[in-house]
Amino acid sequence: MEFNQIIYQIYPLGFCGAPPENDGITVSRILKVKDWIPHFKKLGITAVLFNPVFESDRHGYDTRDYAKTDCRLGTNQDFAAVCDALHDNGIKVILDGVFNHVGRGFTFFRDVLERKWDSPYKDWFYIDFANNRNSDGFSYADWEGHRELVKLNLQNPAVRRWLFERIDQWVAEFGIDGLRLDVAYCLDRDFIRELHDYTKRHEPDFFLLGEMIGGDYNAILGDDKLDSVTNYECRKGLFSSMNSKNMFEIGYSLNRQFGRDPWCLYTGKHLLSFADNHDVDRIASVLEDPRDLPLVYAMICAMPGIPCIYYGSEWGAKGKRTKWSDRPLRPCFEGPEWNSLCDCIAQMNEIRRFYHVFTDGDYVQLYIRNKQLAFRRRDSKGQLTFCINIDDSPCHMDFNAEVTDGIDLIKKTAVSLRSGIDLDAKSAKFIYSSWD
Repeated sequence: MEFNQIIYQIYPLGFCGAPPENDGITVSRILKVKDWIPHFKKLGITAVLFNPVFESDRHGYDTRDYAKTDCRLGTNQDFAAVCDALHDNGIKVILDGVFNHVGRGFTFFRDVLERKWDSPYKDWFYIDFANNRNSDGFSYADWEGHRELVKLNLQNPAVRRWLFERIDQWVAEFGIDGLRLDVAYCLDRDFIRELHDYTKRHEPDFFLLGEMIGGDYNAILGDDKLDSVTNYECRKGLFSSMNSKNMFEIGYSLNRQFGRDPWCLYTGKHLLSFADNHDVDRIASVLEDPRDLPLVYAMICAMPGIPCIYYGSEWGAKGKRTKWSDRPLRPCFEGPEWNSLCDCIAQMNEIRRFYHVFTDGDYVQLYIRNKQLAFRRRDSKGQLTFCINIDDSPCHMDFNAEVTDGIDLIKKTAVSLRSGIDLDAKSAKFIYSSWD
């Protein structure tokens, strides 16, 4: 899967309005996704990332059965029909690979609960039979203190083989094009390398994305590991810079990650750029000024990375998590909406897909002030010069763009860069200069 993608993220259990607890009743709710395909195409989406779709106890990350679509969403045939429809419309499919942990309802863990040390699956988990002062008669490792999430022993070859067989099934049954690895920062590094080798041997273009919240992304990102990781650093920098009127924060992160200096961390790599997702407050609820919403998406379009849009946020849907629940972030919308923000995002997605400099261009910062930022990106065919003004007033940005003329990709008009550039209040420009 090439990196020139616009990804749309869906949390299916919420998107489809499924009950919060698994009620055991099969309802073909996942077919709703097919009704949204015209919206995806109008928006310029090229891939859909599905958060957990497999049978689980409650929220999807507490998996019961990796081979079976959650009954609250429908059957495997239903999900295969959705994947076929997406592929027929030129849209790729990425699944959430929840490999760090399972739910207490997972078949093999239930065998351990029943048979204790006599279970052939006891080494699939980190079980301590000496600690038997609880109702289970043993203790076990979990994910970050959540007892309902039982940690898998990914150092066990049998576990790895079984998970790889499930991936083979997903490819055969649903034709998936890649995986997003949940809590990839927790995963055994040897498991990640073996997963890379296994999937790439079968399909060299198979896309591997990892959830990485902090630290050095290179721990799991690289030629023998994952293709991409979630860029949480820049996600925070985007809304924080807007709210504090301090573009130095996002400017620092972009240069630190993608610049030309020897100490820059991810130059030439393709991180996942996003404003929000199923785990964090929606960007429309975080920004203090709603006029900054299009500017956030302009930055996501222009900066190095793979843009990802969380369902509903393209029209400015709001949502904040509570102390006890993420459900407000994962609503069921009756249908897609369309407004001026959608128009803006669709237009930017169109130019991003057409000009490969957005995907493969380098990164050089040209100008920065508290409320303005300019950078340029180059590849073998031309240069993108991006300028943004988050101020309430128009401004003039005087900098050496390293080119003299270009085309405003949004307005389709000629632009001179010989004496800097003028920007309206709360606006951004994408200027392209061809080498031809």
